[in-house]
Amino acid sequence: MNTDQPILIIEDDDFLRSLTVTKLEKEGFKVDIAIDGLQGVAKIKEIKPSLILLDLMLPNLDGFGVLQQLQDENILEQQKVIIFSNLGSEEDIRRARGFAIEDYLVKSSFTLDELVEKIKESLGM
Repeated sequence: MNTDQPILIIEDDDFLRSLTVTKLEKEGFKVDIAIDGLQGVAKIKEIKPSLILLDLMLPNLDGFGVLQQLQDENILEQQKVIIFSNLGSEEDIRRARGFAIEDYLVKSSFTLDELVEKIKESLGM
Protein backbone atom coordinates (compact mmCIF):
# COMPACT_ATOMS: atom_id res chain seq x y z
CA MET A 1 0.00 0.00 0.00
CA ASN A 2 1.33 3.39 -0.99
CA THR A 3 0.93 5.56 2.08
CA ASP A 4 2.61 8.45 0.23
CA GLN A 5 -0.78 8.99 -1.37
CA PRO A 6 -3.15 11.12 0.69
CA ILE A 7 -6.19 9.98 2.58
CA LEU A 8 -9.24 11.51 0.92
CA ILE A 9 -11.94 12.74 3.27
CA ILE A 10 -15.31 13.13 1.56
CA GLU A 11 -17.34 15.03 4.15
CA ASP A 12 -19.67 18.02 3.82
CA ASP A 13 -19.72 19.04 7.50
CA ASP A 14 -17.09 21.80 7.79
CA PHE A 15 -16.48 21.33 11.52
CA LEU A 16 -16.09 17.56 11.47
CA ARG A 17 -14.00 17.67 8.30
CA SER A 18 -11.67 20.26 9.86
CA LEU A 19 -11.28 18.22 13.08
CA THR A 20 -10.57 15.05 11.11
CA VAL A 21 -8.02 16.72 8.82
CA THR A 22 -6.21 18.24 11.81
CA LYS A 23 -6.13 14.90 13.66
CA LEU A 24 -4.86 12.93 10.65
CA GLU A 25 -2.22 15.51 9.79
CA LYS A 26 -0.96 15.44 13.41
CA GLU A 27 -0.64 11.66 12.98
CA GLY A 28 1.58 12.26 9.95
CA PHE A 29 -0.90 11.51 7.17
CA LYS A 30 -1.25 13.52 4.00
CA VAL A 31 -4.88 14.53 3.60
CA ASP A 32 -7.03 15.81 0.77
CA ILE A 33 -10.70 16.73 0.97
CA ALA A 34 -13.88 16.78 -1.06
CA ILE A 35 -17.09 18.43 0.14
CA ASP A 36 -19.59 16.45 -1.93
CA GLY A 37 -19.88 13.17 -3.78
CA LEU A 38 -19.23 14.52 -7.26
CA GLN A 39 -16.06 16.29 -6.15
CA GLY A 40 -15.09 13.12 -4.28
CA VAL A 41 -15.34 10.90 -7.35
CA ALA A 42 -13.28 13.40 -9.39
CA LYS A 43 -10.59 13.55 -6.67
CA ILE A 44 -10.45 9.75 -6.37
CA LYS A 45 -9.71 9.49 -10.10
CA GLU A 46 -7.20 12.35 -9.92
CA ILE A 47 -5.15 11.49 -6.82
CA LYS A 48 -5.77 7.74 -6.30
CA PRO A 49 -5.81 8.08 -2.50
CA SER A 50 -4.37 5.47 -0.16
CA LEU A 51 -7.73 5.41 1.66
CA ILE A 52 -11.11 7.11 1.33
CA LEU A 53 -13.02 8.22 4.40
CA LEU A 54 -16.56 8.52 3.04
CA ASP A 55 -19.64 10.10 4.57
CA LEU A 56 -22.94 8.78 3.20
CA MET A 57 -25.07 11.91 3.56
CA LEU A 58 -23.54 14.24 0.98
CA PRO A 59 -24.87 16.90 -1.40
CA ASN A 60 -25.01 16.35 -5.18
CA LEU A 61 -24.12 12.64 -5.01
CA ASP A 62 -24.53 10.72 -1.75
CA GLY A 63 -22.03 8.17 -0.47
CA PHE A 64 -23.99 5.24 -1.88
CA GLY A 65 -23.88 6.99 -5.26
CA VAL A 66 -20.12 7.43 -4.92
CA LEU A 67 -19.71 3.71 -4.14
CA GLN A 68 -21.96 2.72 -7.05
CA GLN A 69 -20.12 4.95 -9.52
CA LEU A 70 -16.72 3.65 -8.40
CA GLN A 71 -17.98 0.07 -8.65
CA ASP A 72 -19.48 0.67 -12.11
CA GLU A 73 -16.15 2.09 -13.32
CA ASN A 74 -14.12 -0.77 -11.76
CA ILE A 75 -12.32 1.64 -9.43
CA LEU A 76 -13.80 0.52 -6.12
CA GLU A 77 -11.89 -2.75 -5.81
CA GLN A 78 -8.63 -0.80 -6.15
CA GLN A 79 -9.51 1.54 -3.26
CA LYS A 80 -9.73 1.16 0.50
CA VAL A 81 -12.93 2.79 1.75
CA ILE A 82 -14.05 3.37 5.32
CA ILE A 83 -17.60 4.64 5.70
CA PHE A 84 -17.80 7.26 8.47
CA SER A 85 -21.43 8.27 8.72
CA ASN A 86 -24.26 9.18 11.05
CA LEU A 87 -26.41 6.62 9.24
CA GLY A 88 -26.38 3.61 11.52
CA SER A 89 -29.44 1.54 10.64
CA GLU A 90 -28.93 -2.13 9.86
CA GLU A 91 -30.31 -1.50 6.38
CA ASP A 92 -27.76 1.27 5.65
CA ILE A 93 -24.90 -0.83 7.02
CA ARG A 94 -25.99 -3.89 5.03
CA ARG A 95 -26.37 -1.78 1.86
CA ALA A 96 -22.87 -0.27 2.28
CA ARG A 97 -21.31 -3.66 3.03
CA GLY A 98 -22.70 -4.83 -0.31
CA PHE A 99 -19.83 -2.83 -1.77
CA ALA A 100 -16.15 -3.64 -1.30
CA ILE A 101 -15.52 -1.48 1.79
CA GLU A 102 -12.98 -1.89 4.58
CA ASP A 103 -15.22 -0.88 7.46
CA TYR A 104 -18.38 0.96 8.46
CA LEU A 105 -18.12 3.33 11.41
CA VAL A 106 -21.03 5.26 12.91
CA LYS A 107 -19.73 8.72 13.84
CA SER A 108 -21.45 8.87 17.22
CA SER A 109 -19.84 5.57 18.27
CA PHE A 110 -16.20 6.40 17.48
CA THR A 111 -13.68 8.97 18.69
CA LEU A 112 -11.13 10.46 16.32
CA ASP A 113 -8.43 8.41 18.08
CA GLU A 114 -10.38 5.23 17.32
CA LEU A 115 -10.85 6.40 13.74
CA VAL A 116 -7.09 6.86 13.37
CA GLU A 117 -6.54 3.31 14.67
CA LYS A 118 -9.04 1.93 12.11
CA ILE A 119 -7.26 3.84 9.33
CA LYS A 120 -3.84 2.54 10.41
CA GLU A 121 -5.25 -0.99 10.59
CA SER A 122 -6.71 -0.68 7.08
CA LEU A 123 -3.42 0.60 5.73
CA GLY A 124 -1.46 -2.18 7.44
CA MET A 125 0.46 0.20 9.71
